[in-house]
Amino acid sequence: MAKTNSKKSLVVVESPAKARTINKYLGSDFEVKSSMGHVRDLPAKNFGVDIEDDFHPTYVINPGRKRTVQSLKAAVEKCGELYLATDLDREGEAIAWHLAQILGVPEERTYRVIFNAITKAAIKQAFAEPGKLDMDKVKAQQARRILDRIVGYQISPLLWKKVARGLSAGRVQSVAVKIVVEREREIRAFKPREYWLIPAVFSTDLQSNYTHEWLDFVTPKSESDKPPTLAEQNKWLFEHNAFKAELAKVGEEKFEASNKEQAEKFFVALKEAEFEVAGIERKESVSQPSPPFITSTLQQTAANRLGFATKRTMRVAQQLYEGINLGSMGYLGLITYMRTDSTDLSSEAINEVRNYISKHIGGDYLPANARVYASKKNAQQAHEAIRPTDVDLTPSEIKPLVTNEQYKLYDLVWRRFVACQMAGAKWDITNVDIAAETSIGRCFYTSTGRVLVFDGFSKIWQTKSSQQQLPVLQKGQRLAPVDIKAEQHFTKPPARYTEGSLVKALEKEGIGRPSTYATIISTIQERGYVEQKDKKFLATDLGEVVTDKLNEYFPRIMDIAFTRYMEEQLDKIEEQHIDWLGVLREFYGPFKQNLDTAAAEMKHAKAEASPSEYKCPKCSKELVYRFGKNGRFLSCSGYPKCKFACPCDREGKQVEVQESEHKCPVCGKVMVYKRGRFGPFLGCSGYPNCKTTLKLDKDGNALPPKPAAKPTGIKCYKCKDGELVIRQSKRGPFLGCNKFPRCRTIISYKVLDKLKQFQEAGQWPPQTPEEANQILGRKKAKRVRNKTKS
Repeated sequence: MAKTNSKKSLVVVESPAKARTINKYLGSDFEVKSSMGHVRDLPAKNFGVDIEDDFHPTYVINPGRKRTVQSLKAAVEKCGELYLATDLDREGEAIAWHLAQILGVPEERTYRVIFNAITKAAIKQAFAEPGKLDMDKVKAQQARRILDRIVGYQISPLLWKKVARGLSAGRVQSVAVKIVVEREREIRAFKPREYWLIPAVFSTDLQSNYTHEWLDFVTPKSESDKPPTLAEQNKWLFEHNAFKAELAKVGEEKFEASNKEQAEKFFVALKEAEFEVAGIERKESVSQPSPPFITSTLQQTAANRLGFATKRTMRVAQQLYEGINLGSMGYLGLITYMRTDSTDLSSEAINEVRNYISKHIGGDYLPANARVYASKKNAQQAHEAIRPTDVDLTPSEIKPLVTNEQYKLYDLVWRRFVACQMAGAKWDITNVDIAAETSIGRCFYTSTGRVLVFDGFSKIWQTKSSQQQLPVLQKGQRLAPVDIKAEQHFTKPPARYTEGSLVKALEKEGIGRPSTYATIISTIQERGYVEQKDKKFLATDLGEVVTDKLNEYFPRIMDIAFTRYMEEQLDKIEEQHIDWLGVLREFYGPFKQNLDTAAAEMKHAKAEASPSEYKCPKCSKELVYRFGKNGRFLSCSGYPKCKFACPCDREGKQVEVQESEHKCPVCGKVMVYKRGRFGPFLGCSGYPNCKTTLKLDKDGNALPPKPAAKPTGIKCYKCKDGELVIRQSKRGPFLGCNKFPRCRTIISYKVLDKLKQFQEAGQWPPQTPEEANQILGRKKAKRVRNKTKS
């Protein structure tokens, strides 16, 4: 270790959990403290980038981190060397650089230590060979941060003006939304094509008629019953020497039927035919294990197998990496670093897992040579794949000591790692041709069966197989038809993205990096651009409108190939030492031109209309699609002369107005069901002349209307024009300005009598907010808020 004096050395990491785990491996010569994540960044409320001064960034201490910084500065004054032990990726390198800048320890006494796992051996090795800050990594992270700030801060205000307040754009998030929007439009434009199949079930048992028994087994007894699963069907078939097959050829032609009449011709010819085995082909197949996890595959597999959202997966993985309290064993880091795109494994890890397989699973399961997996082109080879830090620490051992979600994710990582170094699973595959002479020629059915001969890696990493097991068959053997039927099918549109498949798409297109996938997916949902239904992503009306605007005026930003190119440029800053300012200059020139054009030419989304197939029921003019605060709706093209409007569903179909049994408490007209940003509600059918609404409870019942605000005669101290009125909330009455929402003054109902006395005495309303706060007893609270903001 690089100690140069007798003082303690200060070690800084990002989190208390990581600090706690590392502290047990370092002696009394070290003091370990946490920075609690990022301590410095671009300002939250200002642009913070001087474009004219060659993109010079202005960094500020993050809100809530001032005490942390003060504590670190106090600690560093008492210490000799400074060891920055933040994570080993770009983000961690940037945190380390910011800490070095803030703490001001001379470079010769500042060291950078990196480790892939928080274990005693890894920590000791890292501190025995400390390095210096990797400024290429820092520059790559700075470039990414400034690019994202430019796009976010310069496009978002435009969206506020032209679409709706509160929206944001992002260099990567907007392209992710575009991927979901394009899939939604593919589904919408999809035209299903009809086709027919003529499947059959055959049995080798010629003496028994299983038809009624089979049909009784597969047919649900009631609407609430579910049909048997594929595995249950395969079990039944195997027990009855039966198997499924599909009609493949008629004569020398491939079987195809696009309507019922065509299918019926084949079905009629087949249902009275006799069938025999025309050919059998047997072969052995070996399925190999998947590589150990990288970030994207861990997120995909956790989503598919555990139902974990990407954000949840990364949160739990972070806990496992930083260290878990395992009772008498203390705090242990259970997995290696979880943000990686490399499938590499250290030679020590490979030796350990091969010894484990040989000792605990069996020699037959250990291949002659260790498996080596090739990483993708841009992977960082200095990183390792995600694996357990100690393969001998099995999931069952730690289960009583960790949470359920920690156990599930550790079990997934452990099994994938062990399986990746095991022997392949061996299968016997049988392909069978079944022939029948019919009135339309010789017809051929085909069937495939698969039998597991040696389970190999699947002993640890279970995989589901939907393939049937065929009975013993011989060429020329006659078969009894159990069931033959003509089935109508339609081609299906592409599937909507799930969390797992969206991560896979982002990775395939080179959008974002392993450390950003979870943030991208959570951000586009929080912004309201996409939503999840049945674990599938659907683009919202807002997402489509914003995507169209950005596509039109910022084609480079929204181009997937350009986004991929920018990610590659950021990688080159780190790996090939290209000029990071040059990357920013190359980006900003064309971007600024697009920005100026958009500011001058972009129309407001609410001013645009697109035609529909519907007519206005009031004036018979065309209805058009418009965009409002609650999304897309149908409106009369004769607006404002005709103000008819009605909702439409996700596919753009008109939603018929559904009347309720309730009357409007204001005008007496019928209340109708409507849907807004917060779900369904009742609105007056006399809208827009009457704007009364009623909330609905979770069962769809109308809630009584809120009582009308009661005037108090007390002047509002903020706007000076309004008066305070008594309003009702869940917590009881309060005083609010009758000029709401223009004026949002809120005062406690408890001071009503006091305010009346002050107004009668001519002391209310006061001239300034400070005087009002003093009268209301808010002086202390105001000081606390000011202190927080500073």
